[in-house]
Amino acid sequence: MEKLHPDIKRIILSEDDIRGIVTRLGAQISADYADKNPLIVAVLRGAFVFTADLVRAITIPCSVDFMAVSSYGDGVKSSGVVRIVKDLDTKVEGRHVLIAEDILDSGLTLSYLIGMLQARRPASIDVATFAVKDIEGKRPAVRPRYVGTHVPNEFIVGYGLDYAERYRNLPYVGVLKTEVYE
Repeated sequence: MEKLHPDIKRIILSEDDIRGIVTRLGAQISADYADKNPLIVAVLRGAFVFTADLVRAITIPCSVDFMAVSSYGDGVKSSGVVRIVKDLDTKVEGRHVLIAEDILDSGLTLSYLIGMLQARRPASIDVATFAVKDIEGKRPAVRPRYVGTHVPNEFIVGYGLDYAERYRNLPYVGVLKTEVYE
């Protein structure tokens, strides 16, 4: 049983839940990308924990690179401005690219990122997201090929997800108490 951080209202995904999700995604990706040596692109900072676990769950040869995209700042809503803070070191032309994302809500930042990478002529480009936030009446701008789980439209942290650069190190995903961010 995980120890609940005092700023967390409740746990929605335990360490065991997370392990099961990542194992399932790793098996699917390994089967789908057999003999393709995919390039796994982690979107920093949120996806670094998920990407590390995912790469360990993938049983075929693969490469990893990192991009940092800024669109949130310290707020709870996207600023709408997308800025590449760290670009890839690996050339993607002719490669099978799989973007690893922590959570998908509007998908606007990810949509921008996919367009930018498409211009570099990869053999394919797909998305593996740990979680999709279910927002009533809204569909994300991107449809990921691999979805780990769906989460409620609440402010969640842990397992790489943060609020103002805090809580990324929690081993579970939990709902942040509203008094913390209001």
